[in-house]
Amino acid sequence: MRMTARPQNVHQARLLRLLRDEGPRSRAELGDVVRLSRSKLAVELDRLVALGLVETAGLAASRGGRRSGIVRLSPGLRFVAFDIGATSIDVAVTNGELEVLGHVSEPCAVREGATVVLDRALDLLGKLRDEGLIRQVHGTGIGVPGPVSFRDGMPVAPPIMPGWDRFPVREAIGQELGCPVLVDNDVNIMALGELHAGTARSVNDFLLVKIGTGIGCGIVVDGAIYRGVSGSAGDIGHIRVADDGPLCACGNSGCLEAYFGGAALARDAAAEARAGHSPRLAEILASAGELTARDVADAAAAGDPAAVRLIRAGGRHVGQVLAGLVSFFNPGLVVIAGGVAGLGHTLLAEIRSVVYRRSLPLATGNLPIVLSELADAAGVIGGARLISDHVFATA
Repeated sequence: MRMTARPQNVHQARLLRLLRDEGPRSRAELGDVVRLSRSKLAVELDRLVALGLVETAGLAASRGGRRSGIVRLSPGLRFVAFDIGATSIDVAVTNGELEVLGHVSEPCAVREGATVVLDRALDLLGKLRDEGLIRQVHGTGIGVPGPVSFRDGMPVAPPIMPGWDRFPVREAIGQELGCPVLVDNDVNIMALGELHAGTARSVNDFLLVKIGTGIGCGIVVDGAIYRGVSGSAGDIGHIRVADDGPLCACGNSGCLEAYFGGAALARDAAAEARAGHSPRLAEILASAGELTARDVADAAAAGDPAAVRLIRAGGRHVGQVLAGLVSFFNPGLVVIAGGVAGLGHTLLAEIRSVVYRRSLPLATGNLPIVLSELADAAGVIGGARLISDHVFATA
């Protein structure tokens, strides 16, 4: 097992994050940003070179005097991300600047249990290793679809993850890969992905709402994830919408997720099909035996009235909860993501309508509510960002 090198002080940590976020820079440009003397900057950069974290890369254009050397992160740095969803696994490898070098995914039910799912994730990583993308893993970030004790690196009583409660994910993967590992809720890593490479790149305070099999919210405050005292902040899928609503996987009734998570949408679409309200959905149900959010989206795009009604009803429920969050938190941006978010602009328009109508004008006057542009990459970019923040910080 090779230990991952870490910066030795805050100056080195800042330099690493700057090179990660902004790419190669000349020593003169770095000095302008970090405000270190030329001699002190040279000492810190030389130490980072010795640690194998950065390297020199030629000379920059002259700014009127001696040409300054260009510095970049070591091209051998590799971060791994596991984005484990309710029904699929995504695995990616990035370089130090978090550019995705390889990304593979496959269907996998998280209900199969921790050992099975993590073994499949490691198998997918093995495919990327076989492609020659990895010599050493310098850190791994993992997202799972349930509440996580970030401090302990394990899920805690996750409603849709039987067999995962307090499974030592961080310890198990850390021993397997021989590198630092962090585990977080999948919505939080998606929010980090948006912060690093998405529409939230220039926004310090925003909400990322994931609508998939479940519904959750990543909360970013001053450029960092807010997890709450125990790590359960943002679990908005279990906010009660109505007292007499459908039963939720958490055991309560009337939760937002029970109205408009992926399973709820499939349930309601099947009911519409069986009731004869949607010949198109009925045809798909008869041939496939089940319906998905994608089927509802396709039916709505074809003008199916029942599918459009389902999407609008779900959007109203999400908007109702989100309006309260906007009034409470006053974010600068709301990003809608996840598989069900693939329902597109019909869903987005309904959410916007409710939020803009129910929240105070001061909170919504300059509030964009947008669909994610990163699609399936948000989680893996965010997982790499999560672990790079750790590796590029002082031990």
